[in-house]
Amino acid sequence: MSDSNAANGSGAGESVPARDRKRFPDISSRAYEHPADRSALVALRKLSGFDTVFKALSGLLPERSLRLLFLSDSVRVGPRQFAHLHTMLLDACYVLDLPKVPPMYVTQDPVPNAMCVGLDEPVIVLTTGLVELLDEEEMRAVVGHEVGHALSGHAVYRTILLFLTNMALKVAWIPLGGMAVTAIVTALREWFRKSELSADRAGLLVGQDVRASLRGLMKLAGGNHLHEMNVDAFLAQAEEYEAGGDLRDSVLKILNLLPRSHPFATVRAAELKRWAESRDFQRIMDGHYPRRSEDRDASVSDSFRQSANHYADSVRSSKDPLMGLVRDIAGGANDLGSKLRDTFTGRTGGGRPKDGPGEDGPKEGGPKES
Repeated sequence: MSDSNAANGSGAGESVPARDRKRFPDISSRAYEHPADRSALVALRKLSGFDTVFKALSGLLPERSLRLLFLSDSVRVGPRQFAHLHTMLLDACYVLDLPKVPPMYVTQDPVPNAMCVGLDEPVIVLTTGLVELLDEEEMRAVVGHEVGHALSGHAVYRTILLFLTNMALKVAWIPLGGMAVTAIVTALREWFRKSELSADRAGLLVGQDVRASLRGLMKLAGGNHLHEMNVDAFLAQAEEYEAGGDLRDSVLKILNLLPRSHPFATVRAAELKRWAESRDFQRIMDGHYPRRSEDRDASVSDSFRQSANHYADSVRSSKDPLMGLVRDIAGGANDLGSKLRDTFTGRTGGGRPKDGPGEDGPKEGGPKES
């Protein structure tokens, strides 16, 4: 590929991945989902009648309107239109073993973007800005990203998010109504940001070229100037963003993120690189992953426990000043809790009662410990 050397910080050439990429028969989306995304999805899948309720909402949601809009004012990908994208779509569905190939459209929009929406049937949409921006392997990762959304069922929640966002604008003048919808939209956005990290992982499983996935994210941030950019330097930006600044910067990061449906590009790149180097990714590549046929047996409590553990590990390992403060407060709370417990139970730091004899303590009537 002509731009591989430019993106490689070492200057060494990179080979194009073999066409015989590994396939993952019956793979469950739980294999690649971010822990926070997975716990929510497992819980929802356990709800009796969940699919029926949301399909009943299809009459209220703008799904039919979206389908007609794409059909009438976009180009449907197929053997005779955008044939190379059609081949990528078939390939991605084959690798992730998605039973039904979703329809895909290219729509005229200079802003690079892609989405997967729909309740009854997912629809993938790519903008012309994205198609013109990415090379073949980068686009393969994006198509795999959207197929990952379809396999996880994210299209349902994306459609609801679009609907609720539109509703929030209509009821913004009603104080309580606006606040309620805004709270729901904020929660859905946080969920969807985690689902984007899940789909990035799906894109890597499809493309099986981590440098191409990282280049694609870098281009979303900096445009089609690959000869002026460097993947390793881009990842260094992510490390600086995650660790730099003081508490004021930490608060500003949160405020900047809240209105977004996607995590920042550098953060996505860093998250994907960490996952690509993890044992979980290697186990999937070795053929050890949860199957869709086992989804009904997935434990909700285990999924929530994994999500909680992930967030706890993130707080422990984070270099962000605010997370450091959280650790300090948590540590102080533990110390304070221990001191209060010792006070009320009459125990010393060594765990022995202040006024009672230990196992080898003084006998009754003897001198007491100070």
